[in-house]
Amino acid sequence: MRFFLKNIVFFGGAGVSTESGIPDFRSEGGIFQAINEYGVRPEVILSHTFFMQNPEVFFKYYKKTLLYPDAKPNDCHKALAKLEEMGKLKAVVTQNIDDLHQRAGSKNVLELHGSIHRNRCLKCARFFPPEYIRDSDGIPVCDREVDHQKGTRSVCGGVIKPEVVLYEEGLDDDVLSEAVHHIRQADTMIIAGTSLTVFPAASLVHYFKGQNLVLINRDVTPMDEQATLVIRDSVGKVLSQLNCT
Repeated sequence: MRFFLKNIVFFGGAGVSTESGIPDFRSEGGIFQAINEYGVRPEVILSHTFFMQNPEVFFKYYKKTLLYPDAKPNDCHKALAKLEEMGKLKAVVTQNIDDLHQRAGSKNVLELHGSIHRNRCLKCARFFPPEYIRDSDGIPVCDREVDHQKGTRSVCGGVIKPEVVLYEEGLDDDVLSEAVHHIRQADTMIIAGTSLTVFPAASLVHYFKGQNLVLINRDVTPMDEQATLVIRDSVGKVLSQLNCT
């Protein structure tokens, strides 16, 4: 597949990461599993309210379903990093939280929904790696020792919250603004691995006014009829064959 491109923006969703072995919790199977095991849908468990009211259940689900710190970049991630190195790809806008684009070598990655690799104590603001969350028993709490004025010391003990955007929480304004800027400037937008039904992230595609809108997704999306090209195939396979001159 050949395009004569110079300003590409990539917009990706969960389907990009499934090829690295990370399951899509929004899939039919993911929804069924959550309801069967926890009695509610994934978006309920991954809401701010649920996190505050039921942190133990939240982290049980989070560790099992979203936390994959050992996942490796796949052909899609590698192809995008190469396009950026060539000067063709200007930005990766992702709904994923796995950091795989950066690990593949991409530099300008806009994480709409945050990252599992940033975890902050809600009490003292200390940051922790994802392995700390994974290896903790139950609710992960801060083990930082705090010095007090009277010479005593204690452990902070604050709950550690992953810096991922939960349902009911807003997206980062700076990340949104930069994403809109790059999408508006692009001559080509490649949308892959997303159903375009998760808002407000999905609404960003409406800022695209360029020439080529390419959709790579296994299922029908609301933007199919407006696309220049629709491909029903593996995202990694398609992008690894992309020839940009």
